[in-house]
Amino acid sequence: MPALSLVALVSLVSTVFAEQLDAYPPQGQGRQQQQHKHWAQICSGNPTNKIRGCDRYGCGYFGADRHSGKGKHTGVDVICADGATVYAPFSGQLSGPIRFFHNGNAIDDGVQIRGSGYCVKLVCIHPIRYHGQIYRGQQLGRMLPMQRVFPGIISHIHVENCDHSDPTQVLTPVVPPFPQQDTRWATLCSGNPTNEIRGCDNYGCGYYGAPRQKGKGKHTGVDVICTDGATVYAPFSGELSGPIKFFHNGNAIDDGVQIRGSGFCVKLLCIHPIRYQGRVSKGQILGKMLPMQRVFPGITSHIHVENCDRSDPTSNLERGKGKRV
Repeated sequence: MPALSLVALVSLVSTVFAEQLDAYPPQGQGRQQQQHKHWAQICSGNPTNKIRGCDRYGCGYFGADRHSGKGKHTGVDVICADGATVYAPFSGQLSGPIRFFHNGNAIDDGVQIRGSGYCVKLVCIHPIRYHGQIYRGQQLGRMLPMQRVFPGIISHIHVENCDHSDPTQVLTPVVPPFPQQDTRWATLCSGNPTNEIRGCDNYGCGYYGAPRQKGKGKHTGVDVICTDGATVYAPFSGELSGPIKFFHNGNAIDDGVQIRGSGFCVKLLCIHPIRYQGRVSKGQILGKMLPMQRVFPGITSHIHVENCDRSDPTSNLERGKGKRV
């Protein structure tokens, strides 16, 4: 085969593979990651990516004055409390570190993400790593102690497009109306996009109404399969309350949270939420699955999903109508 044709073939195969990888990322990393016109939540506690206003150090919007009016702000400042968890706004490749101040102060760190049609630098954060693939909504790192450097400032992540264009429009997530009319719940657990329900194992079955307590009781919820440590998402928009203690014995999975809103009220158990109070939006990162294997070795790890009125939530779970066999 002529050298030119071979190069063209390799290029074509590489392009097709890259497109397939973007459309179908590895299971467990969020198969729902597709092309998005709006970025995901960047900082825990700020679900709408609210931009810093003005304080004695300046303003956070794109184009704000810098250097006593001699310069302009070439990014936007997304509000983020010191120490908060930071998430990837879109899927892409990491590179770094990014040193914005070049003086080694407590916030002189950051990372670049390129992919999904975007390229952005996130500054004043400490990433988990500086290289490799990251997926939309995946934990990226944590916010650095900005108050230590600028006391009294509104702590924030500096978000700057690589081409210095304005990222404001893509920062605003598409949040459904509240309450929303969508009766289908979002994916609850990464790696289980269809909310597949646990089948039967040595400890019992996961469907609603399954026998409990040696046949003396019935299962008042459903068990949605979720690997230990996996990311958990809000099934609908609402208000959080908790913690919810199901076992009341302090074991490794005795945690959970309630969500009420959008015409629903549900308890999600055996998870550790990012927070127990406040508003959460449908599909937003809620927390992580706790280590169920440590308490029940060999069980099919799962989130216990129970409606507050103990009715059957199966029909609200996307394609979760059947028992896994």
